[in-house]
Amino acid sequence: MTARLLGTLLTVLFLGLFGILEATKISCRNEDGEAVDWFTFYKLPKRQDEASRETGLEYLYLDSTTRSWSRSKQLMNATKSVLGRTLQQLYEASASENNSTAYLIYNDGVPKSVNYNRKYGHSKVPEEGYDYPPTGRRNGQAGICITFKYNQYEAIDSQLLVYNPNIYSCSIPVTFHMELIHMPQLCAGSSSSEIPGRHLTTLQSAQGQKFLHFAKSDSFLDDIFAAWIAQQLKTHLLTETWQRKRQELPSNCSLPHHVYNIKAIKISRHSYFSSYQDHAKWCISHKGTKNHWTCIGDLNRSPYQAFRSGGFICTQNQQIYRAFQGLVLYYENCN
Repeated sequence: MTARLLGTLLTVLFLGLFGILEATKISCRNEDGEAVDWFTFYKLPKRQDEASRETGLEYLYLDSTTRSWSRSKQLMNATKSVLGRTLQQLYEASASENNSTAYLIYNDGVPKSVNYNRKYGHSKVPEEGYDYPPTGRRNGQAGICITFKYNQYEAIDSQLLVYNPNIYSCSIPVTFHMELIHMPQLCAGSSSSEIPGRHLTTLQSAQGQKFLHFAKSDSFLDDIFAAWIAQQLKTHLLTETWQRKRQELPSNCSLPHHVYNIKAIKISRHSYFSSYQDHAKWCISHKGTKNHWTCIGDLNRSPYQAFRSGGFICTQNQQIYRAFQGLVLYYENCN
């Protein structure tokens, strides 16, 4: 194995930790199919009014080569969308006769299956080829893709263990087994390792962007935002997660660093939607704080989410921070 081995990590609503390792350069891809260090997207919810022409497949896009959100000309279910372009590399590699790619695909509810288990990592990706389910159109969703060099995968390997992934498709060639201890065991459906309640690690993208990754198991029974992320980053947080009625946690100012629920997202001066329509899971530092962090992940602020595994990947990249900060219409203060 050499330094040319590259990988991709996507942390999105429906995809938690996802790795590809191969001797060719596999990376996040923009809509032109060009390699980028990272990208983030925000799929917009389907409007409920009959006059709206929106399909629930439109999305905003930002990557390492751009400065602000742009509205994509592609729809999220298109193979030329950023997710379609990026995941196509996996499908092409797995179809190759000389496939030396290592990958894991996991899902809390396997596509086309009626079985769903809330204890698993909250993530989804199709196995047979890229598609976007009709059920994903109604609500907003957000995600991030990061390109990593192979030297980051030992750390990712340990984070993946904490996630308790429900893996339904995988391949870890023997050449990787000496360095990646947990992935082969998880792929085989067994692990002799003790799973920690939580684990924090530092990661670096292929072009040097630093990230912090928070991973919790289902034994860490607390609100990941208030109890861990805000206190670890030493910043007040504005959090955007699905505000399902009677299942949300209120804004929390009981600890040194506070957590406030965002209540509405603005797309433009005349367009917005409520958090009740949003399945995206992200947070940013309060505008008045010193440290400007953005975190994207797969857990809601809900008492029920304390019982499931998942996590967030955080960055101080100012492009990403300004993009998400500009989406906040208003938030809920503490009582």
